[in-house]
Amino acid sequence: MPRQSDGETSPRRGDSETLTVSSRYSPVGSSPSGANGIPPRRGQKVSIQGRAIYRGQAHGLALVSTAAIGFLGGVDPETGVVIEAGHPLYGQSVAGRVLVFPTGKGSTVGSYTLYRLARKGLAPAGIINARSEAIVAVGAIISGIPMVDLIDISQIETGDTVEIDGEDVRIG
Repeated sequence: MPRQSDGETSPRRGDSETLTVSSRYSPVGSSPSGANGIPPRRGQKVSIQGRAIYRGQAHGLALVSTAAIGFLGGVDPETGVVIEAGHPLYGQSVAGRVLVFPTGKGSTVGSYTLYRLARKGLAPAGIINARSEAIVAVGAIISGIPMVDLIDISQIETGDTVEIDGEDVRIG
């Protein structure tokens, strides 16, 4: 949010306007876009910097969805399994995975559902979003789950080894 001072507004660190330029990917040890601006090929180690929503470290296998996730009614808090009918991750467990999805959706109780998953040891090890929203962000914060957004999630596939370290995401 803009900081207000004497009727003027100016962005502060953490505003998306100042951070979207730092959302980038690059093969480790090479130029940001690879040769001729072409994204890196699968199998290369990739480093992406985004915005840390909840700073921390996480490591695990990616579980990637192209669809938004709603935790209330979308993920069973007793098992950690996605139960939303028709969801691309239906039937899969989020427990211990680095959960990658575009954004969250649904009820504010979804934050508490994520917290319940964490209390039972069934929460994702980390969360990566293209764009965070308040429900998932609050859930990650109260649950102590490292979370990063402003990430080009198309660079991550289910089964990739992913590491979150603050605002840095390493794939491969």
